[in-house]
Amino acid sequence: MRYVIAFFFPWLSLFLQGKILSGIICLILQITIIGWIPAFIWAVTSLNRMYADRRTNKIIKEMRKT
Repeated sequence: MRYVIAFFFPWLSLFLQGKILSGIICLILQITIIGWIPAFIWAVTSLNRMYADRRTNKIIKEMRKT
């Protein structure tokens, strides 16, 4: 679902991740037609990074238990 939001509203995707300043800059990019594509790529890259961080934190927590 977050990828759908990132496709249509890249700025909202960044807002939902807690990146307010990045979201504002992304919104300014999305206002222009040419800037919409980089805004989308930025939002998807940020989502991938967020999910990777979650996986890493989960692995670290599991390793500390043992």
